[in-house]
Amino acid sequence: MNHRLKTYRDDPWQGVFAATLCPFTSDERIDENGLREYFAWLCTFPGLKGLVCNGHTGEIMALAPDERARITQILAEEVKKNGRPLKAISGVAAEGSLVAIDHAKAAKAAGADAILLMPPHYQLRFGRPSDAAVGFVQDVAAGADIDIVVHQYPSWTKVCYSLAEMRELVAIPRVVCIKMGTRDMARWLYDYEELKKAAPHVTIVTCHDEYLLPTLIEAGDGALIGFAGFAPELMVNLVDACVAGDLPRAKKAQQTVAPLARLIYDFGEPGCSAHQRMKVALWLMGRISSPIFRRPTRPLRPEQIERIRRELHAIGCTTTR
Repeated sequence: MNHRLKTYRDDPWQGVFAATLCPFTSDERIDENGLREYFAWLCTFPGLKGLVCNGHTGEIMALAPDERARITQILAEEVKKNGRPLKAISGVAAEGSLVAIDHAKAAKAAGADAILLMPPHYQLRFGRPSDAAVGFVQDVAAGADIDIVVHQYPSWTKVCYSLAEMRELVAIPRVVCIKMGTRDMARWLYDYEELKKAAPHVTIVTCHDEYLLPTLIEAGDGALIGFAGFAPELMVNLVDACVAGDLPRAKKAQQTVAPLARLIYDFGEPGCSAHQRMKVALWLMGRISSPIFRRPTRPLRPEQIERIRRELHAIGCTTTR
């Protein structure tokens, strides 16, 4: 076994982490029974290292603070029932340090092992100086005292951390991982290598659902992706093969993944439309209780749902609805 693969299997912060969906009832309340069943299903896949609720895949921006905490509680309970050392991670998205600290404390009280910390979204519009970007993570680490997975946004946004900023972030004791989403392959390997020099213990995982193969063949300690909340076994097989350096097996796995990726991501990045198609597809396959996406996202038209059904059948996926 090569060193990279051994570390990947032994380190609790290396591996595949599934960003989860959230089912809703017809009146847009959280379907708690459906949510438990979905989490319990994901917990049966031994290759996963953790589940991440309240991310963009889980519609965090449409959830009230008490709902985020409740979803985290349900996730922590289901993970604990499973009996394996799975991480329960909860997303935190807030516009200010004090609010983010409160949300992180609520996640911790609900049973989360760590938070996935997103940058303040007002900065997407107005930008920010480096001291504010790094200081936000420092504030939450000091104020909430919980492990942090830093959410790195695409390089074309105004909140993408520079390499210098990330060097400062990995020096924060509570930062255990960076979810690297720059979507800039020219930066990927260099940033990975430089951050590993600065903090070998901090894991760097990809969130590039739409091109996992080239990302992970080059570098990476795993993946934190919505696709793993949809097709966990496929994602584990692909990531394992990449980390093992087994290119033939990785390419074979990619041949299975590629048609599903085109169906869900439609040659684009993860986003509301892709997550909605993912939820509908998983509902058609009988793996989640509801296809409903919270407003302002509008329901898919019947012909769009039928197209997803046809395409699932075309690539050999069984539907139950």
